Amino acid sequence: MSTPIELLSAEGPVGATTRLIIDLDAIAENWRRMAALAAPARAGAAVKGDGYGLGAAKVAPALHAAGCRTFFVAHLGEALALRPLLSRDAAIFVLHGIPPGCAGEFTGAGITPVLNSLGDVAVWAAAARDAGRKLPAALHVDTGMCRMGLPEDEIALLAADPTLLDGIELSFVMSHLACADDRANPMTARQRERLIETAARIHHRGALALANSAGVLWGADYHFDLVRPGIALYGGNPIPGEPCPVLPVVRLEAGILQVRDIDRPESVGYGAVHKVERPTRVATVAVGYADGYLRAAGNRGHALVAGREVAILGRISMDLMTIDVTDVPPDTCRPGMPVTLIGDALTIDRVAATMDTVSYELLTRLGRRFARHYLGGV
Repeated sequence: MSTPIELLSAEGPVGATTRLIIDLDAIAENWRRMAALAAPARAGAAVKGDGYGLGAAKVAPALHAAGCRTFFVAHLGEALALRPLLSRDAAIFVLHGIPPGCAGEFTGAGITPVLNSLGDVAVWAAAARDAGRKLPAALHVDTGMCRMGLPEDEIALLAADPTLLDGIELSFVMSHLACADDRANPMTARQRERLIETAARIHHRGALALANSAGVLWGADYHFDLVRPGIALYGGNPIPGEPCPVLPVVRLEAGILQVRDIDRPESVGYGAVHKVERPTRVATVAVGYADGYLRAAGNRGHALVAGREVAILGRISMDLMTIDVTDVPPDTCRPGMPVTLIGDALTIDRVAATMDTVSYELLTRLGRRFARHYLGGV
């Protein structure tokens, strides 16, 4: 990974001095590992948010080649963009349900909605009548997250009148775990029991789905018939502090723009929040919060230069950051040489923690000013 920035060809803007390296083979292997943990349950994949910010058009085909046949996106537009890239044996589920007036888009493209309300159920049942055939769907029931899915009053109505589902072929009934990242929280077990109870109440004897990445690690009792890992596919640990058998996926490198020597009473960056206390060599790097490297990492985060961990000095600005390279040999930190901001010891979870956020947000914010270089894939 020591190739000079300008010598690495990649997808991205002309003149980019940063590169985001995305290992599609690692994503595929992470899916295979999650699938093995979940077996005999089937393993799908969450590719919403543009493949967690890494490019769904690259990620989904790589997962498909690895054997994944069930994909989850948030919006209909995401599904329509993926449909031409995946074979017809791949099911694409839209978690946000059916936008008004868009049932025909689903049936025409072979996309499957997740029904989150009796309103969604009614729209899809009407679409089935118009099509003259049963239409597949997933049914999302709320088991305590109080965000999406049929609430208790609608579950009661459906239990009282199962004919509301006439014309709909349920691929599975699902819910979503709220606290699976915390082993000590009893809510995860309660949600599992509520899903089982709700399925019985609505007379569903088919497949169930509950586990996200963290849920996969909770074991067979939570796998049911289908799991839908997300962050683990992209190299994140869904349960902090516990081992997670996944490979790192992303590496972020940027070229040094300038190096300078300063001493007291100088300060570094906006607000002069870092005061120099000794002779210091400062390198300036072309990554800032406009690239998704959050401002909260200022004076807290770290970078790697020639394998050495160095501190970020001062505030992260829109397009730049400064790092302390005082203890790095000068011949390894000249202008144009690479600095690692994500990679090796700087895992996405560790970097996100310095920003007071989670790896999900970090990945989905990584900017389009980077030259993106994909390894492996199809």
